[in-house]
Amino acid sequence: MHLVLFFIFGGLCVIGALNLLLQRHPINSALSLIVVMSSLAVLYLLLGAEFLAAAQVIVYAGAIMVLFTFVIMLLNAGKEEKTYGSKAAYFVGFPGAAAIIATLVYMFLQNSGPLGGARLGDYLVTTADLSRVLFRDLLLPFEVTSVLILVAILGAVALARREH
Repeated sequence: MHLVLFFIFGGLCVIGALNLLLQRHPINSALSLIVVMSSLAVLYLLLGAEFLAAAQVIVYAGAIMVLFTFVIMLLNAGKEEKTYGSKAAYFVGFPGAAAIIATLVYMFLQNSGPLGGARLGDYLVTTADLSRVLFRDLLLPFEVTSVLILVAILGAVALARREH
């Protein structure tokens, strides 16, 4: 079952990345990036890294994508064309969603034990150990990333400012 889920969400990740590059509208590209980030979170779950999956959803699919959408709207990239939906959503989206739901229902029905078939590994990492590594050993890359995000926001504001 892990292999099937890996191929489904790996393929969804690749398709979302291609859609990100091929879209003409920046908001649609940002939505495709959310699909990529969410698919990566599921892949982290399949690897047994629950904390990384939660961080992926909260930090990247949540906060960073809100930032990207804010910057896109701040730049006002031109007049949006009104679209009435995509034909791909009808032919690929609905059967794909039905297949994913059927796979998840099958997986939940197969693993209906007290823990759902989950087992702890030999090596358990606590949140304290993880935070010690993040905020002591990797403090410099963590802070450099926050400064880069701040510079990106300031650059977007400078580009969006109109000369009087």
